Amino acid sequence: METTIIDNGFIKQIKQIIANDLLDELQQQLKHIYAQDVADLLDKLDTSESRQVMLCIDSDKAVKVLVEMEDDIRARFLATYQPREIADKFIQFMDSDDAAYVLYHLGVKEKEEVISYLVDIEFASSLLSLMSYEEYTAGSLMAVELVKANDNWTVRQCIDEIRRQAEDVDSIYVVYVTDKYERLVGLITLKNLILSHPDAKLQDVSNREVISVSTSTDSEAIANLFEKYDLVVLPVVNALGQLVGKITVDDVVEIIKEEANEDYQLMSGITKNVDSTDKVWVLSRARLPWLLIGLLGGIGSSRFIELYESTLKIHPEMAFFMPLIAAMGGNVGVQSSAIVVQGLANDTLGTQNIVSKILKELRVALLNGLICSLLLFAYNAAFAHSYDLSITVSVALFSVIIFASVLGTFIPMMLHKMKIDPAIATGPFITTTNDLLGLAIYFTIGRLMYTSL
Repeated sequence: METTIIDNGFIKQIKQIIANDLLDELQQQLKHIYAQDVADLLDKLDTSESRQVMLCIDSDKAVKVLVEMEDDIRARFLATYQPREIADKFIQFMDSDDAAYVLYHLGVKEKEEVISYLVDIEFASSLLSLMSYEEYTAGSLMAVELVKANDNWTVRQCIDEIRRQAEDVDSIYVVYVTDKYERLVGLITLKNLILSHPDAKLQDVSNREVISVSTSTDSEAIANLFEKYDLVVLPVVNALGQLVGKITVDDVVEIIKEEANEDYQLMSGITKNVDSTDKVWVLSRARLPWLLIGLLGGIGSSRFIELYESTLKIHPEMAFFMPLIAAMGGNVGVQSSAIVVQGLANDTLGTQNIVSKILKELRVALLNGLICSLLLFAYNAAFAHSYDLSITVSVALFSVIIFASVLGTFIPMMLHKMKIDPAIATGPFITTTNDLLGLAIYFTIGRLMYTSL
């Protein structure tokens, strides 16, 4: 197979083939294309054309395409099938984790109907079990297909078991070793299995230091474990320590992408996960809350300026630098909070010693504030602004940078401690807060400086 660029020319060609009902030619076109590329193609086709494409590829490839499709595209595509068709054409050929992922995005009634049509009762039971776990936990992400062997078996017995179980498992990374109570006690790689003596006991040749997660472990924590320990697969155990499933690295890549998209949207002031293809009302509802907060912040700023109307009447030149002070406060706050949020997301930043982290950020702010305020003072001096104004604006800028930096560090750490996603701190929340803070500092220092100078 080869990678295919899904450009306008290729899409037009496929549409023409489908329009002319040349199914044999369509089958040949799709035969040597990866499932991921077919999924990209389906994003550009309408529903009826997508069905024609799915008819021309084999079942194994079709289920891979279905998993690779964007959630909204997949939802529209599956809406054209009856529950029995979804079960017979797709779900029964999937690994349990992929099947559960697809079913999660169906309606409750439709989901139950699809599972009821599955012929393999054991597989259907596994899906029901997986779907009982909360979404984005290890239990909901894991696949139950794996190879395990008893601790007292020999290497020869283990290899025989691999041959027996391999039919139900697409990829074998390791063999998990369990005790008589099905509790996970070790693992052995295929390399070590092959190199070990056939009569050796697994308890003597297996690795007893196994990293595992419970079914309730959060998806972010799982992604951090994969990154920290360079894992390819991670076993999942229940509350009794019994082996119940595994999570593979491809699932984690999806987690990381989804978490990154969610954090990016929160940082941009979008309160829920949305897509450009969603309805206007859904998009508006996701954006409106933070816009309203920004609106209230703007009203607050205008009211705050009104309090210092007398000062502006006496020194109207102070108004020249109001946008600069507000913008610098917002920028510094976003920079500081973004670094903290990134550290929290990567699990490289704890919350045990908040004071030390704030003090470190304070030192950075002192340096940045000093440089920026000196440059601003030099600019004012060069362009013949009054000495009083130059001093006032420079001192105000220095103060705003320090306060905004400390606030940008403190807020996400406190939100994290309160179990609130700290990504919201890098969006309009911190910008609006620092706008108000910056103007308050600017006018307060202005009043004090002009009085004393």
